[in-house]
Amino acid sequence: MGLIWSLIVGGVIGLIAGAITKKGGSMGIVANVVAGLVGSWVGQSLLGSFGPSLAGMALIPSIIGAVIVVALVSFLMGRK
Repeated sequence: MGLIWSLIVGGVIGLIAGAITKKGGSMGIVANVVAGLVGSWVGQSLLGSFGPSLAGMALIPSIIGAVIVVALVSFLMGRK
């Protein structure tokens, strides 16, 4: 059950990051989950674990990290 909860929270974090960067319409469900999970790792690695937490992910650093991941991936994909 913990894995499912992490995937759901990762998807919501990726969805929020997509909405902030205005790239959410072009991202699918899998991309939202991946962006949320990778963004959570990046954000917590760079900023630490502060603020509210769900499924082991500190929400504020996770959202900031996911915004960084989405912006970086959209920048690199737009270069083709």
